[in-house]
Amino acid sequence: MGFGAVTTASDIPSVAQVIAALTRDVADFPQPGVQFKDLTPLFADREAMNAVIDALAEIASGADLVAGIESRGSLVAAAIAARLGTGVLSIRKSGKLPPPVLREDYEREYGPATIEIPADGLELAGLNVVIIDDVLATGGTLGAANRLLERAGANVTKAAVVVELPALGGREAVAPLSVHSLSQA
Repeated sequence: MGFGAVTTASDIPSVAQVIAALTRDVADFPQPGVQFKDLTPLFADREAMNAVIDALAEIASGADLVAGIESRGSLVAAAIAARLGTGVLSIRKSGKLPPPVLREDYEREYGPATIEIPADGLELAGLNVVIIDDVLATGGTLGAANRLLERAGANVTKAAVVVELPALGGREAVAPLSVHSLSQA
């Protein structure tokens, strides 16, 4: 899409409009009944990606550390951290990190899962952390990330997502965590 055809301020699409235009819905992935939100076209568009990173960086300003949930949330979190000059932490799927790890089991919309962060070599106590993810659906992953970081001593100040699916109740499931979304589908 890009913003190349923009000629006046009134022609500038909102970030939410850009996200909607560049998000691909994939039915029955990764299993029947799940409507997957593919953000690959959004991330591949230079201008759209920069608009998303700018908007999320504004939300995350003041953080000591940006934590991204694997895999797409980590991709976005790294760009935000670079923009803000902060550190970045990737919250990984089970089995991707060497031991020892801190882990958190949780339920997502299509089954159980586990996320992890390193248990050694990381000092999170007292750091103000913003969690970044691509999509907020039922809140299982975001809630687990919040619990995991708080267990490690971090002060999770808020979370931000590119797309929120309000009908699935994720925001309510992670309350009282403050959640910011750039768009809703």
